[in-house]
This record gives sequence, C-alpha cells and structure tokens, in this order.
Amino acid sequence: MSALFALPASLLTAIALLTLAAVVGLVAWALQLMQAATDRQEFSLMLAGCMVCSAAVGLATVLVITFTSPNRLEARGLLLPPADPEAGISLDAIVLPWSGDPSLETR
Repeated sequence: MSALFALPASLLTAIALLTLAAVVGLVAWALQLMQAATDRQEFSLMLAGCMVCSAAVGLATVLVITFTSPNRLEARGLLLPPADPEAGISLDAIVLPWSGDPSLETR
C-alpha cells in the first residue's frame, strides 16, 4: 500500500516539517526573484519567480495530499473505517417512473 504506514510518527513529523521548510524556502526565493525583476525591469526574472512559486504550490499540494489522505487518517485512528458494503438498504427494488415499466406511465 504505502510506505508511510511503516514509518514511526516522529519520523513522519520530521519529514512533513522538512517539506514545509522547503516550501517556505521556495516561496522566499520566488519573492527575491520577483523583487529583482522589478528592480532590473526584466521579465525573465519575473517569469522565473512565478515558476518557482508554482513549484512551491505543487510541493505543498503533494504534502497535504500525502499526509492527510483518508488511508493515513484511518491508520492513525482519526477517521472511522468505511462501512460494510453489505449493510444498508438495497435500491434494486425501487421502480422509477422512467425505468420503462408501461404500467407506471402517466397519461
């Protein structure tokens, strides 16, 4: 399934904080590039800053998806396990007006 289940909680916290520090570092670098672009009136630096910032957003998205996935929360006991698919009400016995039964058609 996932290698994250085998790692201890302290190591997972360290990995998450290290990734978060990388995101903050990328955003700081992007802001420096954009400041240099406005100082020098150079479009290429502004474009580079936008690209670095989009990389930081992508890394943050991966961080959130990885560390807050439903399987991860369920393994930690923060989320209830999925319900039994056999339990509940079957919808096979319901007849809908558009199901093609001529006796149910309205005139």
